Amino acid sequence: MQCCVVTPEGMMEPDSFYAIRPECRNDVPVTRFKPKPGKTLSAKRWHSSFSKEGYLDIASVLRRIQRGGVHPTIKGAVWEFLLGCYDPKSTFDQRSELRQYRRSEYEKLKLKCKEMENAVGSGRIITTPLIAEDDENIEYPATTSAAPQDDMPSDEAGSILPDTRADNVALDEGITQWKLTLHQIGLDVVRTDRALVYYENQENQARLWDMLAVYSWIDRDIGYCQGMSDLCSPITVLIENEADAFWCFERLMRRLRGNFKCTSNSIGVRSQLSTLSTVIKAVDPKLHEHIENLDGGEYLFAFRMLMVLFRREYSFVDSLYLWELMWSMEYNPNIFSIYESADSSANNSLEAVGDRNLLKQYGEFERKNLKAGQKDQQAPLSIFLVASVLEARNKRLLKEAKGLDDVVKILNDITGNLDARKACKEALKIHRKYLKKTKVS
Repeated sequence: MQCCVVTPEGMMEPDSFYAIRPECRNDVPVTRFKPKPGKTLSAKRWHSSFSKEGYLDIASVLRRIQRGGVHPTIKGAVWEFLLGCYDPKSTFDQRSELRQYRRSEYEKLKLKCKEMENAVGSGRIITTPLIAEDDENIEYPATTSAAPQDDMPSDEAGSILPDTRADNVALDEGITQWKLTLHQIGLDVVRTDRALVYYENQENQARLWDMLAVYSWIDRDIGYCQGMSDLCSPITVLIENEADAFWCFERLMRRLRGNFKCTSNSIGVRSQLSTLSTVIKAVDPKLHEHIENLDGGEYLFAFRMLMVLFRREYSFVDSLYLWELMWSMEYNPNIFSIYESADSSANNSLEAVGDRNLLKQYGEFERKNLKAGQKDQQAPLSIFLVASVLEARNKRLLKEAKGLDDVVKILNDITGNLDARKACKEALKIHRKYLKKTKVS
C-alpha cells in the first residue's frame, strides 16, 4: 500500500498513487493535475451514482469527469465504463457475472499462449529472439497444432477472434509470427514507464508483458507494435486484476488498433494525420499553407501524439487525466452494445437529438457530432487536440519555423507545459469551428 499525501481539503495527491523513483524525478514532466473537491469525481460521488440495483447515472458521471477528472482511487473502475467494458444500464449482478466470464476466458487464452511459450505466466520476460525470422524448421508441441474452439473466447467476450478453423500450416505460421514479436514486447516493456516505483517490481513488468503477449495472439491482424506498451501500462497500474485490466486494454485497442494497422506502404495513423491536415486547412488556412511550404503537409511531426495519445507530452498522472477527459467527451451510451453486438449497424441514434435526457448520456464532443448529423465519429477528439496545440503556437510557427526541424522543436517545448483541461476545451472550440466551416450534415 503506497503512502498517500492528504491535502488540506482532504483529497489525496495523485503522485502518491504513482510514485516516481527518486533518481528519476528530474527527468519526468511536472504533474499539473490535482484532485479538486467539488469538481473531481470522488469515490463517494462515484458510489452514489449507482442505484441500489447497480444502474449507473452515466450522465452525472460524465459531467463531473469533464469538470475535474477522476480521483486516483477509482480511476480503474471508472475507465471500465468509459471504454465500454460494462453497460451503465446493467445491474451489479449482471456485471459480476460478465466479469467472471471474462476472467475465465482470459485464463483460457493465457493458458493457450503458455502452451505455445512457457514464459507466459511464469513471471519472466523474453527480451531476446526465440527464433530467427528466416527459420522455417520450427517444431511445436502437439498441443499447439490446432486451436480447439473452446480454448478461444466467444463474441460475448468482445475479443478479436483468430480463425479456429484454419489448417495446421496457417496456424503454425501464426504461431511463428507471434513468437517473433515476444522479445520486442519484452524490450519495450522494460523501457516503459521506468520512472515509476511500480515497475521496480519484476512481477508487475511480467504482468504487462503477459497482457501484451496475449493480446498480440488474439489480434493476429495487428499483432504487436511499438507504442502499445505505452497504452497498456496505465491500465496495468490502475486495475489490480490482470484479466480485468486485459479486457479494458482490449477495449482501448478497439478505438486505436487502426492506428497500428500496417500495409506495405503506410501505417494506419497516417489516415488520422491526413484528417488533421484537412482540419487545419479548414480552420487555419494560413498555418496549413505555411506547414505545406515547409514540406510538412503530411503532418508527420504529429505522429507520436496521435499514436500514443500524448503519453510523451504529459506526465504519467496528467496523461491519465487527459485520457479520461477525452473519453468522457467522446462517450457514446451505445458503446457497450456496439462492442458486444455482432451487428455493426448499431450506431448513434439520431432520435437522441430530440430526447434531452438521452442526449445527456453522450459526451460533449459526441453530442456535437450527433447534432451535426455525423453517425460515425470519423475524426476522434485527439485530432482536434493536436490541432489545438498547433493553433496555440500559431504565431511561433509562422514566425520562427523555417523548416520542419523548427516545427518539431517548437512542439517539443510543450512537454510538461500543457494543461489537459484547457487543451480539451480548445479542441472542442476547434471542433465546433470545423463543423461550421465544413457544414457537415
